[in-house]
Parts: sequence; C-alpha cells; structure tokens
Amino acid sequence: MVAAVIERGDRRLLIGQRRKEDSSPLKWEFPGGKVRDGEAPEAALARELSEELGVTMTKCVEMGRVRHQYQGAADELEIRFFAAAIADGDAKPVCFEQIAWVLPKELGAYDFLAANRELIANLATGRIKPGESLERFQGP
Repeated sequence: MVAAVIERGDRRLLIGQRRKEDSSPLKWEFPGGKVRDGEAPEAALARELSEELGVTMTKCVEMGRVRHQYQGAADELEIRFFAAAIADGDAKPVCFEQIAWVLPKELGAYDFLAANRELIANLATGRIKPGESLERFQGP
C-alpha cells in the first residue's frame, strides 16, 4: 500500500473521506492505494492520485512505513507514506465522499483509519514536515 501526504504552500494537508459504501465507511485517510504486481511504489502512487483525485504527481519521497493489521483481516498491511507534490490544478473527490485541506494540528479532529495514527501524531506535532522532505529530495 502507498499513501500520499500532499502539503500546500499554506501548510494545509490533503485528506479524503471514504465513501459510505466502502470498507471502513466515512473514515478519513491520506489518498493512495494498492501497489499492483510489478509496479514501483512511486508509479502506484502517481496512478492512485490520478484515479482518486484527478491530479498529476510531480515528485515524491518516502517519509516512513507503518505495518498494521486491521481486525478481521487475514494479513498485515505495510503502508509506505510519501511526501508528494502535485501539479497545479484542483483536486477533485473522484473516489472520495469529500476531500479537505487541513492544518496538521487539525488532523486529530477527523476520524482516521487506525493505520494513520502514528503519522498523524508526527504531522500534528511537527516531527514530520512533508514540504521540507520534498525540498531536501534531490531525485530525478
């Protein structure tokens, strides 16, 4: 699994609310999804952002990984979180009930999926700053 933490210039982060008919209905999450067989995580993230939000990812850098097993799930998930930048344009809630741009300190007010808790705590306290991670990244 891959997930994007997208930070705007005003430090607000993009989050999405799952649809009513999805698993974990109406829970909030960072956009992303499953990596297909043979797909690089970065390519999967770019594909998921296009499918879920109608945006083009311009760059990303991995910020951390979390292993989590949801109750009733057979396997433990590994989620790779990436700081990601997107091309200018409006993100649309293509696969979400709604999306929101929120300040890191506001994240605790949203009912997130359990696997996001540690990341949210680190974002809310400023231990992880996605924009700074991208600025330091000297990738291709």
